[in-house]
Amino acid sequence: MPPAVTAHPEISLLQQETEVYELHQQHANQHAAPERSRSSGLLGRLWRERTLAFVLAWPVPLALLLIWLLGSGQGWIAQQTLPPPQMVYDTFLNLLESGELKANVAVSMVRVINGFLLGAGFGLLLGVAMGLSETLKEYLYPSFKMIAYVPLLGWLPLLIMVFGIGESLKFVLIAKASFIPITLNTYQGIRNVPAKFIEMGKVYRLNHLQLLRRIVFPAAFPSIWSGIRYGLTHSWLILVVVELLASSEGLGFMMANGQQLFQLDLVLVAVIMVGAIGYVLDKVLELVEQRLLRWRRDAF
Repeated sequence: MPPAVTAHPEISLLQQETEVYELHQQHANQHAAPERSRSSGLLGRLWRERTLAFVLAWPVPLALLLIWLLGSGQGWIAQQTLPPPQMVYDTFLNLLESGELKANVAVSMVRVINGFLLGAGFGLLLGVAMGLSETLKEYLYPSFKMIAYVPLLGWLPLLIMVFGIGESLKFVLIAKASFIPITLNTYQGIRNVPAKFIEMGKVYRLNHLQLLRRIVFPAAFPSIWSGIRYGLTHSWLILVVVELLASSEGLGFMMANGQQLFQLDLVLVAVIMVGAIGYVLDKVLELVEQRLLRWRRDAF
């Protein structure tokens, strides 16, 4: 009678591991298909929403442009009151070819970037300090709120006496415009971090710096970034006001100069450029925000 064949222990163990691996792969494939379907569905919905938003954004400006064209062409609007679109376009091309538009845009951009960075730096430092320290908050927050309640132009007479009407005045006013929203949003973002997040970090025995780097700042970042966006918007708006009041260069100066010379086409070119640049700056920050906060969208 032939001897019984016994399986080698190592071969049996290998077969068991292979079976377990195949079961895991089947389980993973069963869950991967719904995940891929859900991801593709989410991307499709986001694409449809963005396409719809883009389409809905155009009817109003196109209707206004059509009314402007008809009003100018039919003589319903006097040229001295509102120049025709072709005249504004020709003025834009002339300013672009002469380099005057580029020079004024560059001056305005340098001013707003320098002032914004100055205000954002101080705003982030103060917001973080008040958000993390209850003692500093009790000392500084009442004074900060009092300063914030004073309109920006209310500081203008005092600041003119201190800084004159040179570039320093413009930097300080632009910095103050960004300082307030960035400080508030940073402070509130840190204060509104859920306590359970902090408790979870302590459970994992994170030290103070690790809590700040891994929990507090990531949780507060959406609020902080919103403050940065608002601060840049306010800085750009106050830049135009400052250049209208006291400047010999920049887009605000172009508006004031066109108004004094009754060149409304020049005024409209400057107005359109201010709106376009402000829109582009906000969109750039929005794209950066979406890039930096992609982990939140992927997580939820």
